[in-house]
Amino acid sequence: MSDTHIMPPFPNEPHRDEQSTPPDAPTAPRRRRGGLAAAALAIVVVGGAAGLGGAAAWDGLQGEDATVFGSPERQTSQVVDTGDQPAADGSVESVASQVLPSVVRIAVDGPEGEGSGSGIILSSDGQILTNAHVVEGAGEGAELTVSFNDGSHVPATVVGTDTLTDTAVIQAEDVDDLTPATIGTSGNVDVGQDVVAIGSPFGLDATVTTGIVSALDRPVNVGSDSEGNATVYPAVQTDAAINPGNSGGPLVDMEGSVVGINSSIRTGGSSVSSTGGSIGLGFAIPIDEVMPIVDQIVAGETPTHALIGVSVRDAPSDDGGAVVPDGAAVGEVTQGSAAAEAGLEAGDVIRKVDDKLITSSDELVATVRSYRPGDEVEVSYRRDGAEQTTTITLDSDADASEG
Repeated sequence: MSDTHIMPPFPNEPHRDEQSTPPDAPTAPRRRRGGLAAAALAIVVVGGAAGLGGAAAWDGLQGEDATVFGSPERQTSQVVDTGDQPAADGSVESVASQVLPSVVRIAVDGPEGEGSGSGIILSSDGQILTNAHVVEGAGEGAELTVSFNDGSHVPATVVGTDTLTDTAVIQAEDVDDLTPATIGTSGNVDVGQDVVAIGSPFGLDATVTTGIVSALDRPVNVGSDSEGNATVYPAVQTDAAINPGNSGGPLVDMEGSVVGINSSIRTGGSSVSSTGGSIGLGFAIPIDEVMPIVDQIVAGETPTHALIGVSVRDAPSDDGGAVVPDGAAVGEVTQGSAAAEAGLEAGDVIRKVDDKLITSSDELVATVRSYRPGDEVEVSYRRDGAEQTTTITLDSDADASEG
């Protein structure tokens, strides 16, 4: 069975499973060792025969003056120094050169284990962005050590975390003149464009991988907080190789601007630690969703998130099928909430938020989280078979907790 996981700091942090919608990936059948040996032998024999036949034909064409291997006249390859050519603008090499000084490895050692993740330098004096699950994985009171691209390392402390967006900011101690990353705009990202991921997979510092954006707004559910609130975000999906330890590192465009924070992966089994390899399905939190939370954490505020004020579940399709959801069915409307004021009722099926089609409950949560409290959205829903539309001004979970 395939599962989506938050990537644990390598190697010992526990992981959380996602009840995700993508289908299980097929697994290739195992070959028996005898078959492999026979295939290898066949390759050797065929290769040997082809080599002998090729040499015989060459000798026949060349006549008696042909040069054969082992003769005194044989020539050897020449070593030529071509020089270190400058990287072309927009190349992976150019992007790596620009971004590597702004990426760190974060080692975590605490009462619940040890491991490592990645982080992105936000300021010259050591503010670093990473995932909440990287710094929280080893438990309360864990010690953090940040390693920089030049090989130096210093202790760090947690400034603040936000579980719902899997975001954390830490502060490296006694540093200056660091190279902050360039923060881009995830709203400008397109499916198919080239991207680069940088981090410390399996603790291997400064690892660069490349691929494309393979999907956008992929609703990824990686668990819930202590109060039962789901950590769901509209992920940037990429086929760049991402593994445990990449968590908290950047996904960047070909101009070297950060467009996402690598956070979770899809695996071919039930455990990240046992399967532990990239299969071309990695997920990054869009940077547009992360930065407002970062600003609140740095300002010493409690992070806030947009709310619509309903409980939801997957809605079955009109033909009665329950396998493929077709919207988010409203179960309960919170009294006095934005949804109540806009006229939503239990039993309504939300189908669209602005121009975003909603096919599941996770997709509704992820989409609403991509907005900020106070934003106005147009919601389309189905009631008694008829399509209707209403405008909702989104609530804040800060108001909900105060109420």
